[in-house]
Amino acid sequence: MKIRIELNRQLYLQKVHGYQKKPYYLEDGILEAITSGDTEKLNTFISSGEVKLSAVGRILSENQLHNMKYHFVIIATLLAESGLGSGLGHDEAYMIADIYSQKSDAASTCDDLQLLLEDMCLDFAKRIGEIKKDDIISIHVRKCIDHIYEDLNADLSAKGLADFTNLNVSYLSKLFKQDTGQTIKAYVTAAKMDTAQNLLKYSNLSYFEISASLGYSSQSAFTYAFRKFTGITPGKYRERNYAV
Repeated sequence: MKIRIELNRQLYLQKVHGYQKKPYYLEDGILEAITSGDTEKLNTFISSGEVKLSAVGRILSENQLHNMKYHFVIIATLLAESGLGSGLGHDEAYMIADIYSQKSDAASTCDDLQLLLEDMCLDFAKRIGEIKKDDIISIHVRKCIDHIYEDLNADLSAKGLADFTNLNVSYLSKLFKQDTGQTIKAYVTAAKMDTAQNLLKYSNLSYFEISASLGYSSQSAFTYAFRKFTGITPGKYRERNYAV
C-alpha cells in the first residue's frame, strides 16, 4: 500500500510544529546506568519516576494501550542491542527481550506495562552488572561463564566444563573458585535458579518444560533444587510472582 500522501502530511506537520523524534526511547543517563550495570543508580531513576514508558509525539496505533505496547517492544529491542555491547551473549540478550515483549502483549493496562518496563530495565542492568564484576577473571573462567548462560541444558559439571575448556578438572575448579568466589556447582545452580525464576514469572512454560530446559533429569529434581535454593516450590513462586 502506498503511503506517500500520508507521509508527506506527517512530514509537513512535523516541520510546522518543529517536532523531532528522539534518537533513544530512554534518556541517556538511564540507558548508561543499565548498560554499565549500575542498579543502584537505575533504582534512583525509577524511584523518581524518570524511567517511564512514554509515546509522546510518536503514534504507532490510535489505541493507547496498543501504542504503548509497540513502544515497549522497541525499548526491549534497544536494551537487547545495547546489552550486546556490554557483554551479554546474543541469545541471552534477545531471549530476555522476547520474554518481556511477550508479557507486554498480555498486559491489560498502561500501568502494568510501566511496572514491566521497570522490571525489564533492572533485569538487564543486573545481568550486565554481573558481567562487569567478572571483567577481571581469567579467559578460561569467562569462557565457562559464557557457556553456562548460553546453554543451561549442557553438561555443566566440573568435568563437563573442564572438557569444554580443555583444562584439568582440579585446575579449573581451583581457578573458578579463585576468580568468582564460588564453586562451579554453586555458580551453575545460581544461574539456573535465576533463569528459572524469570521463566516462572514471565512465561507460561510448564514446570516440566522449565526443568528440561535447565538440564534437570526430572521435574521432581528441579522442584527439589528450586525449593532448596529459594525456600519455596516453583508452584508457590509462580503463584506469588507471576506477572500477568
